[in-house]
Amino acid sequence: MKLAVDVDYENDAAHIAGVAFSAWEDAEPSAIYTSDLSGIEAYEPGSFFKRELPCILKLLHEHELTPECIVIDGFVYLDGEKDAGLGKHLYDALDGKSSIIGVTKRPFKNTPESCKVYRGQSSQPLYVTSEGMAADAAKAYITSMHGKYRIPDLLKKADQVCRSAEQSQ
Repeated sequence: MKLAVDVDYENDAAHIAGVAFSAWEDAEPSAIYTSDLSGIEAYEPGSFFKRELPCILKLLHEHELTPECIVIDGFVYLDGEKDAGLGKHLYDALDGKSSIIGVTKRPFKNTPESCKVYRGQSSQPLYVTSEGMAADAAKAYITSMHGKYRIPDLLKKADQVCRSAEQSQ
């Protein structure tokens, strides 16, 4: 199983969504998981993981999920290879049992050009970093995901699910 995760915040509470799928090209999720967590840390520039990591771990533990790969909305490495971001902290927290792919819409200050991925007809790149798998493989997987546009459909689905959880509260 692969899992795309996203988190949405409302004050000091978080709504976490996980969209499970079997193959990178899947158009529909095989399952959707949600969790909520309160008492969230305030955002700290350069330390996003302090806010987001507990949320993702809550989802994984609450639903007893052990995906082979987790796709996050964030960086694994802020500079593409050494400066640990959310994804590297997640990889370490899981003792390397899941590969992590980070996908973002904007580069961090030191993100190398080699992290860029173009999907569909978009002239705007995504930035892909990884741990537990080669960077080229991670980029190929994200490129192969279902959807005509810049953001793969299942990543959009994770975003929509966590945002709709906030609206239903």
